[in-house]
Amino acid sequence: MNDQAAVLREKVLKKNQNSLKDCKTIAVLSGKGGVGKSNLSLNLSLALTKQKQRVLLFDMDIGMGNIDILIGQTASYTMVDLLEKKFSIEKIIKKGPQNLAYVAGGTGISSVFEWSPSDLGYLIEELSTLTNQYDYMIFDMGAGMSESVLRFLKAVDEMIVVTTPEPTSITDAYAAVKLAASYSVSAPIRLIINKTLSEKEGNQTYERFNRAVQQFLNVSISLLGIVPDDQAVQKAVNRQIPFLLQDPKSKAST
Repeated sequence: MNDQAAVLREKVLKKNQNSLKDCKTIAVLSGKGGVGKSNLSLNLSLALTKQKQRVLLFDMDIGMGNIDILIGQTASYTMVDLLEKKFSIEKIIKKGPQNLAYVAGGTGISSVFEWSPSDLGYLIEELSTLTNQYDYMIFDMGAGMSESVLRFLKAVDEMIVVTTPEPTSITDAYAAVKLAASYSVSAPIRLIINKTLSEKEGNQTYERFNRAVQQFLNVSISLLGIVPDDQAVQKAVNRQIPFLLQDPKSKAST
């Protein structure tokens, strides 16, 4: 399995001969639900498309996904079809707003989806066929850190960890980083502090978090951004329109 991850990494990092750009793979994780991870993954993807980047967003919360719900769409095929029915990845890609390509996670399955080594191998092989078509692949990971998820994280270029200033959220984010470190996941980690009351609170949260991971895990994390608590976000969720499009001048969008 590590060999398969290495194959994907090589293909992702290898420059497309027809382009000067590489495809960058980013996994977004949180360690727990309720911190706004999927919303940030979606709006980050849209921010990149506004910069003329080709983005493919994956909802990796298989069987319990919500990316398509956040944009008010219904996907005909999902990650469940890819892994259970071995559909091609081209078949399950759907176009969202602003030319964003995405793959839905799927909902309503009758049992909890469990990744197998063969599922992971198939996914990696399918991803390797797309590396010349996109500038970014962003993976909105589900809550929890199974062994299959940890194996997958070995194949990405970068991880973004989302937390809020709440102690429970910070504790779970720390646990996610600890698991990744114990599994020798070497991708650089960047932190987003979401739902902050002030920039000062966000900076203080980052400093405490970074000190802890440096001291106890020997891991250094950079701060990617601080996103304020903003009523515009909830209004956008209720309308099933990404907040970056619903209210581009809101605090969260900025």
